[in-house]
Amino acid sequence: VQLQASGGGLVQPGGSLRLSCAASGFTLDYRAIGWFRQVPGKEREWVSCLSSSDGSTYYADSMKGRFAISRDNAKNQVYLQMNSLKPEDTAVYYCAADRWLGSGCDTGPDFGYWGQGTQVTVSS
Repeated sequence: VQLQASGGGLVQPGGSLRLSCAASGFTLDYRAIGWFRQVPGKEREWVSCLSSSDGSTYYADSMKGRFAISRDNAKNQVYLQMNSLKPEDTAVYYCAADRWLGSGCDTGPDFGYWGQGTQVTVSS
């Protein structure tokens, strides 16, 4: 059972990146999926969540309108499209999946599966 995040890198302010999170050993379908980020020395920050029950999406206020979470069940992957990136978006980004099936982001998913993180650096 593994989640692997990828797609990070160095991008200039105002640029875009798409992060991917691939699952192996279990299905992402029917699970709530979350993206989080963390800067060294700071607490992990929630970024976005995608419900399994109705496909609802949720974003932290600072990401609304810039980030978009999605999934491709056929590929067993989830994505985080990040646009209009800012230097303060620099962090290691992690994907996470609910250990239970059929959950929604509004019911407090239990993110028991975590990817290893991918570094995003926004700098000129």
